[in-house]
Amino acid sequence: MKDYLQKILRARVYDVAIETPLETAKNLSNRFKNQIWLKREDLQPVFSFKLRGAYNRMSQLNEVELKRGVIASSAGNHAQGVALSASYLKCRAVIVMPITTPATKIKAVDGLKAEVILHGDTYDESYKEALRISKKEGLTFIHPFDDPEVIAGQGTIGLEILRQSEKLPDAIYVAVGGGGLIAGIAAYVKSLWPQIEVIGVEPKDAAAMTDSLKAGKRIQLNNVGLFADGVAVKEVGEHTFALAKQYVDSMVTVSTDEICAAIKDVFEDTRSILEPAGALAIAGLKADVTNRGLHNRNLIAVACGANMNFDRLRFVAERAELGEERELMLAVEIPEKAGSLRELCEVLGNRSLTEFSYRMSGNSNAEIFMGVEVKGPNDRYELIEQFKKSGVKCLDLSNDELSKVHLRHMVGGRLPISSKIVSEKPLKELLYRFEFPEKPGALMRFVNTLKPEWSISIFHYRNHGADIGRIVVGVLVPDSEIENWEIFLEELGYKSWNESENPAYKLFLGAQT
Repeated sequence: MKDYLQKILRARVYDVAIETPLETAKNLSNRFKNQIWLKREDLQPVFSFKLRGAYNRMSQLNEVELKRGVIASSAGNHAQGVALSASYLKCRAVIVMPITTPATKIKAVDGLKAEVILHGDTYDESYKEALRISKKEGLTFIHPFDDPEVIAGQGTIGLEILRQSEKLPDAIYVAVGGGGLIAGIAAYVKSLWPQIEVIGVEPKDAAAMTDSLKAGKRIQLNNVGLFADGVAVKEVGEHTFALAKQYVDSMVTVSTDEICAAIKDVFEDTRSILEPAGALAIAGLKADVTNRGLHNRNLIAVACGANMNFDRLRFVAERAELGEERELMLAVEIPEKAGSLRELCEVLGNRSLTEFSYRMSGNSNAEIFMGVEVKGPNDRYELIEQFKKSGVKCLDLSNDELSKVHLRHMVGGRLPISSKIVSEKPLKELLYRFEFPEKPGALMRFVNTLKPEWSISIFHYRNHGADIGRIVVGVLVPDSEIENWEIFLEELGYKSWNESENPAYKLFLGAQT
């Protein structure tokens, strides 16, 4: 700890970085009955804290190393930090970025005169390519997190927080990817005020540090979620894990919907838009306050980045209300007769609808897909109970990924019968959901891989402006071809989920018998 304390105190960051403000989040504070502060690292010149660590590491290069140049691998924020630092130090910078990197971040790096190489679908693939080029061309590799000098540069945030705080904070919440940010902050804060809690926050689908701390050793994830691309790391660093193991008090994991809700919360407090990884700490703070019932505490969340792809806002806006439990998605069944819709509206009362999809089917009952604005979890449960008391069958779909991403845009059609549609052979409809890296040609690769003798009964794709492509596919497969379908799934290599038994699918899209 003493070594890191000295490194942080000596760290050179302010040639290019600024001391960012610590601001009160008034709306969040009032809502959660705590004093909540945001450390505004999104206000850095490159809109991210990464500039600190990158420059501190590069400022210590000798003349020979500067003349040769540097190389880094990054999905965006570290890349911009290295590129700006190189511009200031007048040295060559090569940045290897995943093909899935949002265009906003690629343009930003290119605008700083760095050489951009797009390689691989994930950070790990671009990381390996950067190491290869580094060795081949003699460039100094600037690690995004697992380097003592990078960690020390990020640690200056902890120094500023303690200097700027009006009262000693009870807890500091920090986003975790590779671990450089939380390692630096924890090393500094714990050296002075060990009673302050340092709490890490990760997405549920990219929880490498959470799993590693539980296991007592570094764990490599098989897959990582790409929504919060700034923290999409399969394995945390060796140095960062050692520091986190010693000084981090706890970890919190949050869902994609909770991250989207946190982006909205920060916008309402600051009129600034954070990227998903940048809002991660705020989402974790909210979850921790709720889970532990915290009141009247001084809590700080590091808003660590704002390099948001504008097109992604469509997805964020859709999911924010679900993340706050302010929207309830339901499948409702009512009798197919005159007056039924009126009776349903009487149960809803004055609540506002966010979605309402209905189509006459000719059956005795009608299935309706709806979204309803609610005031929170209690209001959600009360409405469901009101439906039950009124004799209206309903199914809560608020946590069903298939419904949230696809079905809400597809409700209205069914397969007329379950077999003999295009063939005399008995056919079974399989419904699968897929995720794949969003890049040119990826969708066509998927389509072209399907066997021509398989009839497609459902195909839905929607571009969410994110680095993940999402498809839902219904396919009519003879019993004799089921094994070939399973081979296809394995060879395709995309993440997939079998949704054939999903109750929402059966209600709205399944075959009529």
